[in-house]
Formats: sequence, C-alpha cells, structure tokens
Amino acid sequence: MADMRAFRDAVTAWAAGGSGDPARELAERLSVRAVVLLEGPSDVAAVDALAEGRGRDLEAEGVCVLAMGGAMSVGRFADLLGPRGLGLRLTGLCDERERPYYARALDGAGAGRQGYFVCAADLEDELIRALGVRRVTELVRAEGELRPLRTFLRQPAQQGRPPEQQLRRFFGTKKGRKIRYGRVLVEALDPARVPAPLDDLLAVL
Repeated sequence: MADMRAFRDAVTAWAAGGSGDPARELAERLSVRAVVLLEGPSDVAAVDALAEGRGRDLEAEGVCVLAMGGAMSVGRFADLLGPRGLGLRLTGLCDERERPYYARALDGAGAGRQGYFVCAADLEDELIRALGVRRVTELVRAEGELRPLRTFLRQPAQQGRPPEQQLRRFFGTKKGRKIRYGRVLVEALDPARVPAPLDDLLAVL
C-alpha cells in the first residue's frame, strides 16, 4: 500500500531531475492536499512530535512533511508542488536568515508569501528558549549525554558563548543528534509554551 514516505521519496527524486509521474500518481492516490517544506530531518521530527502530541495524524489528513535537504532548495520544491506544479498548498518553517529564499520561492511559484513561519535563529533556538537552559540540560542528562555535553563545553571555542548557543552547537556535533532532540525537546514542552512559529504552523494545517 502506498504511503506518504513513498510520496516524499518520489518528490525528492523528481526535484533531483527524475520523472514527476510517480509523485503525481501518489499525490492523487494518497489525497495529498498540503506540503510542509522544511530544511532538514530535525525540523520534521519536531513537527511530527508536536502533531502526535496533539493527537493528529498528518499523513491521514493528507499533509506531507518534507525535508528538502537545505533551504536553498525551496524554489525547486515550490515550483514542483505549488500552484504551477501539483497544485498543493505549501507552508513551512524557516530561519530568519532564510526568509528571503522562502519569500522569493513561494512568490515565484505563485503560492504567495503568507504561508510560512519564521524562527528567530532556528527551530532549536526556539525550543531551547521555550524550555530554558536548565530544563534542556536535564533532558540531555535523561538521554545519557551529560558527559559528552560537559566535554563539549570545556572546548576553548565554547568559552564565553551564551549557554543557549552552546546547546544549539552541541546538538549539531554528532550525526543524528539534532533529529533525536528535535523530538525530545518538543515532547518536553508545556503546551502553553510551544514556540509561536511551530504552534502557528500546526494551526494552519
């Protein structure tokens, strides 16, 4: 049975220069109505975790949460999936520094500029500020990574940096760690303290 993973794979192959026929067929078969364009898999983990925590099944709702492999790819994906391509609704999250890419891409694809939400630095920054440094450190301890964190914090390059920046950098130092903590941090959030960009994104889906 076809699932949303097959659609994501078909779209990724299409964006890389392959045929668009598999993506078109799967979009119709799965009744895909919207695509959330995200930079990478850690953002996907966070969005999926929040949706699950609120009792929503995005795939069953026809929503594809897609990691593009970098914000610079947003133009290509918007062209393929938006009004001039498959005709799907587009939304997403981006970092402040990526706002121009998203605005230009969605406008150029005929999707408008109002469908995406902007994080101050990045999503990890939003989550760390929402939870606080102490709580995030507790979560790192619970994940069995307090020793690696302490070793990391002793590095000369980390001296003098704000603790929020240190934690963001730590999450990116090991393959798969950002993805893991994308889910861990979201699952630890108080429902009333979900960062606005993430909360607003889910509200429009």
